[in-house]
Amino acid sequence: MAGKGSGSAGDVWLRPPARAAREAPPLSRERIIEEAVALLDEEGTDRLTMRRLAERLGTGSTTLYWHLKTKDDVLDLALDAIFAAVEIPADDGRDWRAAVTALITRWRAVLLDHPWSAALLGRPMLGPNVLARSEFLYATLVNAGVAEPHLTAAAYGLSNYVIGSALMQATWTAGGEQATGQAARERFRAESDRYPVLAAHGPLVVDGDWDTSFALGLQWLLDGIQASAAVPGEAPTKSRSE
Repeated sequence: MAGKGSGSAGDVWLRPPARAAREAPPLSRERIIEEAVALLDEEGTDRLTMRRLAERLGTGSTTLYWHLKTKDDVLDLALDAIFAAVEIPADDGRDWRAAVTALITRWRAVLLDHPWSAALLGRPMLGPNVLARSEFLYATLVNAGVAEPHLTAAAYGLSNYVIGSALMQATWTAGGEQATGQAARERFRAESDRYPVLAAHGPLVVDGDWDTSFALGLQWLLDGIQASAAVPGEAPTKSRSE
């Protein structure tokens, strides 16, 4: 089986689908990824191996290699699969902020439903579900009058915000948010001479109200994007460095 583990993240989108051997059992790529997502939801990325996945599917590792070459293939396909649940809003072009808010809010919900996912989003994201939602985001921003260099910065800013927010929430929740937050507060109070603002306003962690904090931060981002968007009939605003 030498060579079957070679490859890297994103390769699955850049090569033709493998053709299964004629004697291969009726196991589809869709069925494999469905089970992979279930395994990832239950146990995380560290426990995902081709052997464990094969066992859950009631087959052998060799059979999986007829469909997918590497664990990276499985992760790439699993990530794209969960993005199918990020609904693309209906956008009539009249309220771009509402459209972007709906997309980003649903994206966050999907990442939180699958806590393993946010940490993997530095991978090449070239699957059809991800690209369709990226296309919608870029198109909505363009239609709102956002042009380069602000367009890429806006799209990256929104993407990085939702990924970072989901990753932080998943990490803190899994690690015992309340106990850690209380310990942080006690330290800031004890060292208020060194950290006066943190002592007054609390640790850098949301005290349970993640949704409100996320929504407020998203609106601030959209305020900044709107400020750099072109007014209809005018040229796009240039950055100060130009």
